[in-house]
Amino acid sequence: MYAIEVENLTKRFGDLIAVDHVNFTVKKGEIFAFLGPNGAGKTTTINMLTTLLKPTEGRATVAGYDVVKEPSEVRKKIGIVFQDPSLDRELTAYENMYIHGKIYGYNGIKLKERINDLLKFVELERFKDKVVKTFSGGMARRLEIARALIHEPEILFLDEPTIGLDPHTRAHIWEYIKRMKKERDMTIFLTTHYMDEADQLADRIAIIDHGKIIAEGTADELKRLIGNDVVYLKFTNGMIECIKAEFIKDCKILPDGRIELGVENASEAIPKIFELSIQKSWKILEVSYHKPTLNDVFLYLTGREIREENGESFAILKTVARRRFR
Repeated sequence: MYAIEVENLTKRFGDLIAVDHVNFTVKKGEIFAFLGPNGAGKTTTINMLTTLLKPTEGRATVAGYDVVKEPSEVRKKIGIVFQDPSLDRELTAYENMYIHGKIYGYNGIKLKERINDLLKFVELERFKDKVVKTFSGGMARRLEIARALIHEPEILFLDEPTIGLDPHTRAHIWEYIKRMKKERDMTIFLTTHYMDEADQLADRIAIIDHGKIIAEGTADELKRLIGNDVVYLKFTNGMIECIKAEFIKDCKILPDGRIELGVENASEAIPKIFELSIQKSWKILEVSYHKPTLNDVFLYLTGREIREENGESFAILKTVARRRFR
């Protein structure tokens, strides 16, 4: 049985199609990542799966319950960490946890034990009586994760969980996510525009752009779409044309004028490229290569790198949705 099943899920806002007939499944106990730029439809998808938005078309089940027909049952089974901060900054860590636990029906000794266990899990037990406004961004994020776990959800939704955090703190949050899967056998649905985050954490990845899923698989499967190695070329004479040769698996012209080549072995391919350039009188200005990354995959599929887009068109919507959930 799948933890999440999605069929032709679509969301329109007037003439804007934010999510366009997406289909995917998430297995129990896996980390599934939605990778894509800001404005791609990641948050809108999460809002539909967590019952904060009703789909325009399609259907989805979460923990076996229909998100439209059985929203109350879905909410009992899920935890959410929103992209934007949602803690009460004037309360202590313990008080934030306590209020959230009461909402889910926890009381007395059981609630206190649950709070203490979770604060220990995220290494905040020493700060339980500190007011949240004194916390660093990383501490606040860890508290939000602990709060989302208080009712022992089957599925945890993390919407851009490390956005705005420094590299050290991001790595720390990654460790908590890995521990949640390992120690609690939790299903985690993660959205991110950080390629390294999806690469490090996810068992499977769906790349989404302009509301559509354009590729899905493990990180290694996605990288194999463009061969084992990637070579980038730029010529001094402004030549922009694909190079054809037996050792070149794929060739693509990029918007910045570079030529991207997919090859099996860059160290063997580059000398052959120089031989071709001598024969053809090409003057190479720049050459570089590396093993494929998820950014290369996105570049290969779309012709551009994952970009920082303005998501402000959904800012008000997210705020309303968050208030409704709380």
